[in-house]
Amino acid sequence: MYGAAGPQARSASAPVVRSLQRPPPPTTGVSFMNNQKQQKPTLSGQRFKTRKRDEKERFDPTQFQDCIIQGLTETGTDLEAVAKFLDASGAKLDYRRYAETLFDILVAGGMLAPGGTLADDMMRTDVCVFAAQEDLETMQAFAQVFNKLIRRYKYLEKGFEDEVKKLLLFLKGFSESERNKLAMLTGVLLANGTLNASILNSLYNENLVKEGVSAAFAVKLFKSWINEKDINAVAASLRKVSMDNRLMELFPANKQSVEHFTKYFTEAGLKELSEYVRNQQTIGARKELQKELQEQMSRGDPFKDIILYVKEEMKKNNIPEPIVIGIIWSSVMSTVEWNKKEELVAEQAIKHLKQYSPLLAAFTTQGQSELTLLLKIQEYCYDNIHFMKAFQKIVVLFYKAEVLSEEPILKWYKDAHVAKGKSVFLEQMKKFVEWLKNAEEESESEAEEGD
Repeated sequence: MYGAAGPQARSASAPVVRSLQRPPPPTTGVSFMNNQKQQKPTLSGQRFKTRKRDEKERFDPTQFQDCIIQGLTETGTDLEAVAKFLDASGAKLDYRRYAETLFDILVAGGMLAPGGTLADDMMRTDVCVFAAQEDLETMQAFAQVFNKLIRRYKYLEKGFEDEVKKLLLFLKGFSESERNKLAMLTGVLLANGTLNASILNSLYNENLVKEGVSAAFAVKLFKSWINEKDINAVAASLRKVSMDNRLMELFPANKQSVEHFTKYFTEAGLKELSEYVRNQQTIGARKELQKELQEQMSRGDPFKDIILYVKEEMKKNNIPEPIVIGIIWSSVMSTVEWNKKEELVAEQAIKHLKQYSPLLAAFTTQGQSELTLLLKIQEYCYDNIHFMKAFQKIVVLFYKAEVLSEEPILKWYKDAHVAKGKSVFLEQMKKFVEWLKNAEEESESEAEEGD
């Protein structure tokens, strides 16, 4: 029975087993869910668990500070040893990551909190700028430490510049002695090119200016800077970063005058800086005067109004007449489009200058002013080749219009001329000068006969 039923049972059940093993046809709903799961995007910024050893090192300036302070303590006050220690440590410590901490320690002896104070619970060292002697020689030695460090690790340049800008903003948080040391150090570093003069922008902070901190700091800074270089080198550095016309901003708005600046810095022993700022203000005033003059001439303003304006500017900005006559000459010659043909330009120049003779005559009341105008005419005719033959005609016109007189013309001819076109212009003026001399002799003899 068994034997007969066994094969039949297996035969009957086999198809059933196969049908159970085959997966059921998916419903529409299941298919949709599966597809959605496969296409689900990974969100940006999704965090994955990583092994401990793969995690990025946490920013920990405290440990870095401890290493630097310990090393500085071991070197003592020997700045040569300090420089060597810093050079060697750069290979082991992450200067790039902890540049601010490094420079805080070298300047203030430890990490600075906002405002410029040292945290009480942090390690400190006396091997730093603020704990050093307050004299220029010591600050020069510290400047060498910074120079060597930044030359060795060039990537520290930007970090050091940012550090000094920060320190200047923190000035109120430092003692007077600390400010003096920082000022001397900064001046030396500006002189040797380690720092760019743009860092001085931090001194224009409103609070520092208002309380007089900026001006006092600038005195020490410029003294050490000029001691290392000279006023011309300082001026060149300031011009490069457009700071040459901003020095008066070291004072509050109600004290931003040449007189106040000059008095303050002259009394502090910086007469050359005072004179430089005065000259800069004069140059600025001259440029503004010329610009306004050209606009007035272009509008066709009456000469009496122009003369009044110029005289007011002369008085306000202390501009001497010989300087003014040069500005007027340049303005007059720039208000017209000159003919390119040499044979026509002389006639055009005479017509144009005759019109402006009253304006020029108002500012040639001194012999030096007349001589300055003659030299300006000579230089202009030489520099503009179409005017080479017009020099004598212009001088004669101005003589007749009483812009120029005999004595300055004769002096110019004798020895006051410049080299530009000298032989050509002297030859042109030869007959006219002889005529002037004869006229002068005749008038002298007539005067003698009258006596």
